[in-house]
Amino acid sequence: MYILPRRLFGTNGIRGLVNKELTPQTAVQIGASIGTFFKRGDLVVGHDSRTSSPLLAYAVIAGVNSTGCNVQFAGMVPIPALQFWVGRHRAAGGIMISASHNPPQYNGIKVIWNDGIELSREQEIEIENAYFDKRMSLAEWDKLGRTCELEGTNNEYIAAIKKHVDVAALTKRHYHVVVDGANSVGSLTGPQLLRELGCRVTEVNTEIDGAFPGRLPEPKPENLGVLASTVKTRRADLGVAYDSDADRAIFVDETGEIIMGDKSFALAEKYFLMDNPGEKVVTSVSSSTMIKDVADAYDGEVILTKVGSVTISRTMKKVNAKLGGEEYGGIFYGPHQPVRDGAMATALILSIMARTGEKLSKLLKELPQYFLSKGTVECPEQLKQRVLQELIEQAEGSNVSTLDGLKIWFDDKSDILVRPSGTEPVFRLYAEARAAKKAAQLVKEYSVVVRKIIQKLR
Repeated sequence: MYILPRRLFGTNGIRGLVNKELTPQTAVQIGASIGTFFKRGDLVVGHDSRTSSPLLAYAVIAGVNSTGCNVQFAGMVPIPALQFWVGRHRAAGGIMISASHNPPQYNGIKVIWNDGIELSREQEIEIENAYFDKRMSLAEWDKLGRTCELEGTNNEYIAAIKKHVDVAALTKRHYHVVVDGANSVGSLTGPQLLRELGCRVTEVNTEIDGAFPGRLPEPKPENLGVLASTVKTRRADLGVAYDSDADRAIFVDETGEIIMGDKSFALAEKYFLMDNPGEKVVTSVSSSTMIKDVADAYDGEVILTKVGSVTISRTMKKVNAKLGGEEYGGIFYGPHQPVRDGAMATALILSIMARTGEKLSKLLKELPQYFLSKGTVECPEQLKQRVLQELIEQAEGSNVSTLDGLKIWFDDKSDILVRPSGTEPVFRLYAEARAAKKAAQLVKEYSVVVRKIIQKLR
């Protein structure tokens, strides 16, 4: 029988179904394990708008306090605002209660180190060991931690973003921006920031509601129809959608076209490298080839990492890179903080528009053009590594990377990434090419290859 390894953390925090996989009792124990790891340091705790978030936040805080750690409770706050506060004020760490892009019946726990970046895998293992071995360091009755309310996190965060853009130039443009806040914490900072940048703001799904009545939290095209149509009918200059913890931003141009994250990142990269030639840019192996094309054109150096926002952030810090990005709508602007930040990304895109005087659609057409196709193949967990190994052996001699799964680049500027999912019993396939038909063909071709290997190994 295949036994899953004991593990709490996935690729981006702890997640589970509320009151099934993630209960208040579990949250207390996780909180005590986190407190044990931090050894009585002061932690900052915040949460998104999910109906279960306050409940789980108080449960985690109880566990943290039981180990002697004090808590500053920020309440409802975007995770980049919490991360900024932790890094700026040198707290021991932070905890965010959010399941990011997952549906409302899920929630999660993200743990942040004192630099504002989520924990490394090695640090997560320390918390997991305390949890599974029940080795929580509980304090004596007179040494329990205390909790106090923390105010001002959102305002300080907004003020910090404004220091990295030309506010006067933006204010002169009077851009009209439609903001889709996903009924969550991006609604607390996005509209306010934009108004302080002189924008006229139309709000969509900005009423705080943890059931997410406006749309599901993931800002993917099928969830953004209202935003796209509002931008078009209101003749706005830009639309932006956040996920439930507001670290990701997906944009809509003035024509109502939804822009995938690779393109917005490539645009930010282009103008960053124009000002900073020779700088490093960090992105995951799943990102579009256009990122390297832009780097080559503007004298930049691309550093590839495994898939995952934490890996990108930690690599940026290690190599002292000032810009990172990923295809899911994450832009990491190091001079502000080396983490995904939806509001900072919004300010950067608007700054490029103001600097050039061009509409977003024209700016994007100036980038290298690629078409993306995606697919999945079901695969039992116990076969994943064997399937991947056989895929790698079959690809020997090609232009490949095995950094995370298998990525193959072809001479016609097309490529495909095949990698086992870290959260589901599937292989994910991402292909891109100069023509949509070619990208779709690659996904179809390699889906057949993966299925044949699975069938052979069963």
